[in-house]
Amino acid sequence: MNIMFVCTGNICRSAMAHKLLEKKLKDEKLKNVNVYSCGIFAEDGDRPTINAEEAMEEYGVDIKSHRATNIQNSKIEAMDLILCATKSHKNSVLQIKPDLADKVFTMKEYVKYDANNIDVDIKDPWGYDLETYRACLAQIDRCLDLLINKIKEDNIEK
Repeated sequence: MNIMFVCTGNICRSAMAHKLLEKKLKDEKLKNVNVYSCGIFAEDGDRPTINAEEAMEEYGVDIKSHRATNIQNSKIEAMDLILCATKSHKNSVLQIKPDLADKVFTMKEYVKYDANNIDVDIKDPWGYDLETYRACLAQIDRCLDLLINKIKEDNIEK
């Protein structure tokens, strides 16, 4: 299974989700899941923000080697699941690649984070303080736990 996370610049939300899911998959010994990330307006090669690096260190993940990838230079067509930080990102992906509609969701929407699907966005922490990044990452962490549960359930059924 190939999973891609999408946000704006691929230096905060999608980068953190990408690297944290890789850690969780390794910790759970779940194989055959490949994780990628990109940004709608990413500058290829950009580094994660300092606050993203610091917040991730608190989860035991080093993302200093991550480099941003623009959606146009990504392997998005090869993905089985595309998880976006916000509804706006989802809409952008669908405009760029309408044929991927059955694979594109917001992170919260896909894992049913909010049963009413009222708050489907993970707000951008870029430009804010470390506390804002921690709050953002806590939402991502919860989404990823729910995602791992879904992956396990799907594997049991197969």
